[in-house]
Amino acid sequence: MGRRRSFLVAGITLVGCVAIAATLIARRPETARQAVPPRAPFVTTDSVTSGEGPIPIYGGGTVRPYAEVNVTAEISGRIVWVNPVFQSGGLVSSGEILFRIDDADYLGRVDRARANVAAQELELMRVREESSIAKTQFERWENEGNTEQPSPLALWEPQLAAAQAALNRDQAELVEAELHLSRVAIKSPLTAAVLSESVTVGQFVAPGQNVGRIYSIDTVEVVVPLPDESAALIPGLWGLRPSAQNKRASARVIAKYGERHYLWTGYVDRAEAALKKQTRTIEVVIRVPNPFTAGSDLNTEDFTQSNSIPPLLIGKFVNVEIDGAIPDQYFRVRRSALKPDAEVWVVRNDVLNRVPVQVLQRSEDEVFLIGPLEAGQQVVVSGIQAAIDGMAVRTQL
Repeated sequence: MGRRRSFLVAGITLVGCVAIAATLIARRPETARQAVPPRAPFVTTDSVTSGEGPIPIYGGGTVRPYAEVNVTAEISGRIVWVNPVFQSGGLVSSGEILFRIDDADYLGRVDRARANVAAQELELMRVREESSIAKTQFERWENEGNTEQPSPLALWEPQLAAAQAALNRDQAELVEAELHLSRVAIKSPLTAAVLSESVTVGQFVAPGQNVGRIYSIDTVEVVVPLPDESAALIPGLWGLRPSAQNKRASARVIAKYGERHYLWTGYVDRAEAALKKQTRTIEVVIRVPNPFTAGSDLNTEDFTQSNSIPPLLIGKFVNVEIDGAIPDQYFRVRRSALKPDAEVWVVRNDVLNRVPVQVLQRSEDEVFLIGPLEAGQQVVVSGIQAAIDGMAVRTQL
């Protein structure tokens, strides 16, 4: 009985303590909650640069020959000599002999033609003399009072015309024989590089037979496919006339050989007359003079090994930079500053503003554009993916 009373007293005491504690907690004054202001995001910015000079137009293309011809013989005969440089990779000058054909038959034809001319010249002299005698006799006969007219045959007129025609024929045959003789030496029509050849001493060739292929090394071309917005930046593109070098947009052609880069200067020659079917781009033709001699090394680091500048070979893929139009005012920003909706985000006094722009040209690192910007302004290049006008930001250059 005493133990039950002790448990009862302890329970009542515990319940009372809990009730008192709950009352105290409920009556405790509430502490005012303070709102934590949101922190402005960090962004990385870069400066807007004022553009100067022509807007560069970037592209790439493959080098192709400006002039390429087949080497053929114009006469038949057996080859008796071949120029050692007339082989794949060789360089030949304009007018240089590539190979010779045996000239014995053609020398004989020239000698026979000359003999025929000499004989016919003698025959013409004889007929002229006969004609002169006949005319003298007729005049004497006419002075004696005779009125009958002699026939042209009696005056040797048709004989004289026939002798003159025969001489003209023999002279033409001599010219033809001499022309054939001159063609025993097959010459290069171009200062050229040899692409291929298939001749050897003792080989017989026929007129028109293709025995090699060469291309001019005075000039090569690079065909650069450009979208119309880039082609539109080339000054006067559609007014250009092939081979007229005045008022041409300059171009720079860069080729990589090994780990080094080499530069050739050229100019915009023309645009092809049709779009490229596969890409619907405009093919702009760049002409590069002196591709075998006019290159320059773009590498500035020391290079102690012997390293002559390589030629700009056909078939090589190259990068091209064309001097485009010169707007009154344009700007350059890092490529990452351009946002998808053709705008940049300008930061002024830690406040972001969205500025619409018009893109003129893109490169790997930069964008060339026009819009309500100023040189030196800071534009966002990284840090946030979305923005609204007037949002606060913290900058780090």
